Amino acid sequence: MQQQTGSARSYELLLIAVIAARATSFIFSKMILESLAPFNLLAVRFIIAFVLLALIFNKAVRSLSVRDLLAGTVIGTAFFITMACEMIALTQAASSLVSLLENCAIIFVPLLEILLYKKLPGKLTVISTGMAMLGVVLLALGQGELSGGFTWGLLAGLCYAAAIIVTERLSHGSNSTLGIGIVQVGTMGVLSFLAMLLTETPQLPHSGSQWLMLAMLIIVCTGFGFTLQPMAQSHVSAARAGLFCAVSPAIAALLGITVLGEPFGTLDVLGLVLILASIVMPYIKD
Repeated sequence: MQQQTGSARSYELLLIAVIAARATSFIFSKMILESLAPFNLLAVRFIIAFVLLALIFNKAVRSLSVRDLLAGTVIGTAFFITMACEMIALTQAASSLVSLLENCAIIFVPLLEILLYKKLPGKLTVISTGMAMLGVVLLALGQGELSGGFTWGLLAGLCYAAAIIVTERLSHGSNSTLGIGIVQVGTMGVLSFLAMLLTETPQLPHSGSQWLMLAMLIIVCTGFGFTLQPMAQSHVSAARAGLFCAVSPAIAALLGITVLGEPFGTLDVLGLVLILASIVMPYIKD
């Protein structure tokens, strides 16, 4: 039992590290979006990442079963929709706000599971959800208006919650979660490329600094962050994975304030406190 608990804890730590790595993507994406269109950025990022991963871990890719290929494709599609909403939100709102809204997945995950399993929420869930929604309202007031970025950020959070649940369902029981993660990245690259061709003019980064930020997105946020999520979630429940999303807005907010000089006033602080409190509350007795 202790060995199983220790193993579960190691997967939880891996998931926390994965989420923390992806949290840095908000600031890098925000800066690159000043010169590249959203789907253009996603296409370059995920296609390069997939090629590198497929070359380095070619045995894992060659040994994939049909089930794992389908799992990676479905998970990749779910995360592509999430990333599309995130990129659009970042063009209209601060990176710290987008991160906070997207990681409302913490609340959306248990709510979606309630709908899926047809179970009424307990009092604690109702209270924590109400606190989270109040926190979101305060964040909106702190930004001065319910902008389009706010709406797209919330949509990203809902899609992220769905992606977390899908990842849990399809990664459990697989013998090649690394391969699933690589197919996921490849699927995101293909879908981003098609979306780019339909809506944008393809181009590459212009400066060395942009390529450096893109390299961070590829290596840290994608190669580590996205690829290893199926492996981490193969031994972690969707509800607990949703809880760990709290790591992301804290890191993104700190980077946004210190690097980009984004505003973060009293209402923003109160909203953040309420959201984080609502996240922790259901797990106090855990």
